[in-house]
Amino acid sequence: MTHASPHAAHGGAHHPAPRHTPGSDDQAEILDLDADVLAEHTASLTAWLPVAAGGPRHIVDLGCGTGAGTFALLARFPEAEVTAVDASAVHLRRLRERALELGLADRVRTVQADLDADWPDLGRPDLVWASASLHHMADPGRTLRTVRELLAPGGLFAVVELAGFPRFLPGDAPEDRPGLEERCHAALARHHAEHVPHRGADWGPGLVAAGFTVEGRRTITVNVDGSRVEAVGRYALSGLKRLRDSAAPVLAAEDLASLDRLLDTGGPGSLLRRDDLAVRTERTAWTARRP
Repeated sequence: MTHASPHAAHGGAHHPAPRHTPGSDDQAEILDLDADVLAEHTASLTAWLPVAAGGPRHIVDLGCGTGAGTFALLARFPEAEVTAVDASAVHLRRLRERALELGLADRVRTVQADLDADWPDLGRPDLVWASASLHHMADPGRTLRTVRELLAPGGLFAVVELAGFPRFLPGDAPEDRPGLEERCHAALARHHAEHVPHRGADWGPGLVAAGFTVEGRRTITVNVDGSRVEAVGRYALSGLKRLRDSAAPVLAAEDLASLDRLLDTGGPGSLLRRDDLAVRTERTAWTARRP
């Protein structure tokens, strides 16, 4: 998810705002896990993009995180180069290291920038990709208009949004506090409504208002079984740790204690001992053309 906030990038996923430094190594770790677990769905979205024969040659990934979208786009369009933009030096460093490992360093340029401030020179791309980043902008309408001016005439803008932070546990879990995860999310919903009001927005009307022609919209249901993808357990552990950081002040003491038992990797109630974990969410994508 992928992943990609321009302030503290999300790589294509929503994550709660924990009490730690944005762009830190633990955040980079969950972005990497997010990219691993959702790789199939990200590839599906890049394959769906309506591009001309030969594909785009210059792509900009806005709020790239550690590179979930960047590497999916490089795989989908083998002739393309990607300019990866993020505010976090930690995320961009991880992205460059990964590009070197994959032999793709000559096809990637990283740019550190706060997109709520002055935009750097990003050239004239024919595809701009923004996954889970627009809702972090102070003025999303301004961002959409800026992207329209940035794109080459006829260029494509792809926007990806997640319905919310993924769910990992069955509804009747854990056994001592059924429904714990939903209560955590309900507490966080109030926080997000105040601090991230555009999260989960329908970007279609905004794209039209900014002068784009919307060409497509697609929603993908994500349900990744933990028995099929090894990284799901570690992803759930990292995700619920962040959930705890944000929800702790408003959780009942019994819920907090139950959550701590799930997060205790050495205890009998550890998440990593469960065989019923999954990653469940939805991703919606819009494609819009600059006339």
